[in-house]
Amino acid sequence: MTFAPNEHISDLPQAFDAGGSSFVAALQRQAPQALPPLLGGSPMPAELRDQLIEGTTVLAVVARDGVVMAGDRRATAGHHISRGDMRKVFPADDSSAIGISGAAGPAMELARIFATELEHYEKVEGEPLSLDGRSNKLAGMVRAHLPMAMQGLVVVPLFAGVDRRTGDRRIFEYDPVGGRYRATNSAATGSGSMAARATLKRLADPEADLDVAARTAIEALFDAAEEDSATGGPDLIRRIYPIVAVIDQDGYRELTDDEVAAHVEAVVETHRS
Repeated sequence: MTFAPNEHISDLPQAFDAGGSSFVAALQRQAPQALPPLLGGSPMPAELRDQLIEGTTVLAVVARDGVVMAGDRRATAGHHISRGDMRKVFPADDSSAIGISGAAGPAMELARIFATELEHYEKVEGEPLSLDGRSNKLAGMVRAHLPMAMQGLVVVPLFAGVDRRTGDRRIFEYDPVGGRYRATNSAATGSGSMAARATLKRLADPEADLDVAARTAIEALFDAAEEDSATGGPDLIRRIYPIVAVIDQDGYRELTDDEVAAHVEAVVETHRS
């Protein structure tokens, strides 16, 4: 293959170079047009904001052997119920989870990119990022979303996990501008968080086992649904239950529908009696 004397060889595609452990930074160099709006793409058109789908509520509880994270399934668009089966809890990696509230589209994109960032870091560096490092990485991503938050597209995540090296169980809360705060025994975010926090303050026990912590999380969501119209309670007819994730030394796992249903029935019976 030959080139004309004035042909610019620099115009040829460059081989991919990670150039560091940040997946987003690599994408910004290689294909900035592929970035979603919250990380550098074009802002969402104003006319779409009226149809914005939002999701709440998510919470996390510290237990003796790990952390439980749970989220209701309702999504709203204004005063209308948009979806009754939205997922708001996602695995960040095999020892941590991220819960989302706020503008549903950007929030789910944030969760996916965060998980990709952690996977990319581990492949480049040869070891996983520490739990504190992961929580700081998420804070930076929320901070990068600030221009869209100023337009009303607010995303507020919740992060929880277990440090496998120390066994420490941690929950981190965030504000819309990227502030990061470590919670003690429990945390909640979203429109139903006030009612959920009241229940968690009363029932959360860091020395309880994971089964008790899961029931506490479900009861907090149940109470939030009674006080907040944007938070959905369990749908016993269609068997749509909250997503409940458990993170311990064995990793991340989600309770099955039957396991969650057993907790829901116990909570309903408690309220009935």
